[in-house]
Amino acid sequence: MTSSSSAPTMLIGQSGGATAVINASLIGALEAALDSGKVGRILGMRHGIEGVLKRDVVDLTALSQERRNLLRVTPSSALGTGRYKVTPEDLDPILDQLARDDVRYLLYVGGNDSADTVHKVAMHATRRGQDLAVMSIPKTVDNDLAETHHCPGYGSVCRYIANTTRDAIYDTFASPQLYAVKFIEVMGRDAGWVTAAGALATTGDEADLAPLLLLPERPPRDTDEIVELIQDDVARRGWSVVIVPETLQDASGRYVGGDTPNFVDSFGHEYYASPGAALSQVLTSAGLRARYDKPGTSARMSNVMASSVDLAEAEALGAEAARLAIAGETAKMTALRQNDQGGMDIVAVPVERVANRVRLLDDAFLGADGHSVTDAFHDYALPLLGPNPFPPYGRL
Repeated sequence: MTSSSSAPTMLIGQSGGATAVINASLIGALEAALDSGKVGRILGMRHGIEGVLKRDVVDLTALSQERRNLLRVTPSSALGTGRYKVTPEDLDPILDQLARDDVRYLLYVGGNDSADTVHKVAMHATRRGQDLAVMSIPKTVDNDLAETHHCPGYGSVCRYIANTTRDAIYDTFASPQLYAVKFIEVMGRDAGWVTAAGALATTGDEADLAPLLLLPERPPRDTDEIVELIQDDVARRGWSVVIVPETLQDASGRYVGGDTPNFVDSFGHEYYASPGAALSQVLTSAGLRARYDKPGTSARMSNVMASSVDLAEAEALGAEAARLAIAGETAKMTALRQNDQGGMDIVAVPVERVANRVRLLDDAFLGADGHSVTDAFHDYALPLLGPNPFPPYGRL
């Protein structure tokens, strides 16, 4: 496809795990580019950067306002997503294709791995002397990107996990004779941000209902320590709800779900068997009947639980990335920084400071017992969930 306009083309892609708000970033970028009057055409790559290599793109320029408004609040990736790791051999074909299509602005919505793609393409364009501005737009429910206060997608998954956990707690303490222990297995590859969200709804007069958190930042010595922790909790309360990340390891680095990965993606990320299922069997064998719930992909892209704050920030970050690219910025990521008034400002940070780095849960957010979070975490995360995230409940 060759541009028929004298103004250059912008190309936008989405990559990694989809969220409830990833399309808001797409629409934010699209509308900012159109408003600039400096972009002749806007294309979307299908399934991430592979859409460039396979010449699989869709023209977004003439999308109606009605379609844009619908896409803005539609979960998952409208363009399709992917997890393709760009190789050195891919860089010239990618840039050659961008040149043929007169693409001067490349925007990529994604997380750590997508930032790596942005960095590689931007650096190679500079080496070649190619006129190309490349920008990263942050997205990940894992909330583990460096250089930003928080990530689009995180506020919505927090809202989902916090409500799901609270409801599971009410169900569990109502029927401990059926199963005294419930595990809720959540996403979060290396960091405990999503796990910590399970505690957000149990404050005030519900603080006595707080779940146990198995945090990657405070790994258990072994499975026996987890069993002892839960046995003590059941002895104290008569029941226990435990939030467990899907990649939980013990202190020796052994995966609780088993040592052999079920799958390894192109970035080398390993996916293991369910620790929730494994721990349920261990607890049941130890005399405490247990079960586990795994919200899975519904947690990271539930439209019903989407945070209005999350939606607005995702759109604003996409729009600013488009404006900065048109202004000539490259190899940057738009990021959120908290200002002195407690609000969020958008800044641009070098993408090399984001690519392939993981931000762990801050020490100040970790409870002294290693299985809870502090008031500081509640102060950090609750505003991201939007207004009135938890319906009022009552207890007899």
